[in-house]
This record gives sequence, C-alpha cells and structure tokens, in this order.
Amino acid sequence: MFNRKMTGPTRLEEYSEKYKDLFLMTRRGGILEVRMHTDGGPLQFDWPVQAAYGHVWSDIGRDPENEVMILTGTGELWQTGNPEVWNTKFMDWPNRRKLEMYHESLRMIENMVQCIDIPTIGAVNGTGAHWQLGTLCDITICAEDTAFFDAHYLGGVPPGDGIVLALQRILGTKKAAYYAYTGMNITAQEALDLGLVSEVLPREQLIPRAWELAELIMQAPRSVRHLTHSIVAHPWKQALAENQGLQLTHQLVDMAIDEEGIHERLMKLKERFQRNDN
Repeated sequence: MFNRKMTGPTRLEEYSEKYKDLFLMTRRGGILEVRMHTDGGPLQFDWPVQAAYGHVWSDIGRDPENEVMILTGTGELWQTGNPEVWNTKFMDWPNRRKLEMYHESLRMIENMVQCIDIPTIGAVNGTGAHWQLGTLCDITICAEDTAFFDAHYLGGVPPGDGIVLALQRILGTKKAAYYAYTGMNITAQEALDLGLVSEVLPREQLIPRAWELAELIMQAPRSVRHLTHSIVAHPWKQALAENQGLQLTHQLVDMAIDEEGIHERLMKLKERFQRNDN
C-alpha cells in the first residue's frame, strides 16, 4: 500500500535541526530565513557543505508551510573558501568520489532552482565564495561593501561551478568573459548598474529590507506567488539545463588531468594578493 509519509511534506522542526550546523532557519508568517554559518560565523565551504546544499533545497521545497525564502550569510562575508579541501589532488581521488563530486556540484545549484517553487530573496551580506546562489534568487540585494568576483581562472581552474553561468545570463557574453579571465572585482554599485543585484544597502539594513520585500510578496494570493516564481525562474532552469552540466564537466576534466594540483596554485595566488596588499 502507498505510504504518503514516505513522500509527503517535510517539517521545519526536523530539517532545521538536521542542518543547524550549516543553516540556521527562522520562519514567521510563511517567510523562511535561511542563514548560512559555521560556528556562528561566515559559512566555511567544504565538500560536506556542498553535499548538504542539494539536500537542504529539496527539504525546504517539500515543506508547504514555506511561502517565501530569504537566503543570507553571517557577519561580513557571504561564505569563505577552504583551500585545505584540495590537499589531495583531484586526479588522485577514487573514481567513485569523483562521480559523487560531479553530482553534488550540480545539485548544489540545480536543486535550488528546480526544487524550490516559492519566491526567493538573496540578501548577500558581503563578499565571498559561491555568490551565484544569491543571484539565482528571484530578487537579489546586497550590502554596500560587497564585491563579486570569480577567481577560478587566476587559480588555474576553468570556471564551471555556476558563477560564470550567472555572469553570462545576467551581464551578457562579453562582460562575463572579461570578468572570468581577469578575476576583477565587481563592486556593489557596479553590480547594481550591471543588473547583478536589485538594491544596495548598508549591511544593518539588509535583512530588514529582505523581510520587507518578503512581506510585500506575501500580500498576493498563494497561486500568484507560486506561478510568478515559476515565470521568473524559468530562464535559470533553461540556462542550467543547457549549460551547467557542460561547464562543470570542463572544470572537472581539467582538474582530473592536473598534475600540479589546485592547492599549490591557490597558495601562490594568496601570496600574490598578500604582497599586493602590502
């Protein structure tokens, strides 16, 4: 006999507890705020975090009590990278783990777009890795000192994790190529002028404004909210279906034949930036 409990709605009380070490969740009046963190500070990205993203989007999307989602970070950074994840060269990973990496990388952003059927607001609280998650949201606002950039190419890796896809979709082919090759910062004001974000605010006003926008969205009937989200998110579904698998595969192929290893190049890149700062 069919057991509805196996496929039915998920409950905030359950999945918020499951992900509490990575995502702190607050819901009020149907508005779910998801705040990324590590030990109460900015989220530090690693492979377990990448795997968790795909799962958390699925659980949030299967909870009918969620009506609008706000995604944000903690403190002054969106999230931080961890070069130590590259201590073992990707070419030396077991083949099974390489395949898992491919699927987890896709689900990290695909499940956000495909599994969540409600309006979304990205409140980008500062500079950091994987900022494309904030721009995949229906509305994106950011703190005034935020900088957007992609350092993959400067670190010796093809940019296939979704950042360049976001740049291509929002900024256009030529501007995306420029920022991919140069790794140049896009300031918050430039991001506003280019259409990467919708509003720029002082950090202390960011979350109150996100809630204000969410409450404005909640004034429309449920069907209007859901179907409007479907319309505005459709271009992302198209872009992911057409391009993300190809771009990610290019990145992973290069990593699989890379004998030097990403970690060494990232350390050199970090040293270079430190010298420039001094």
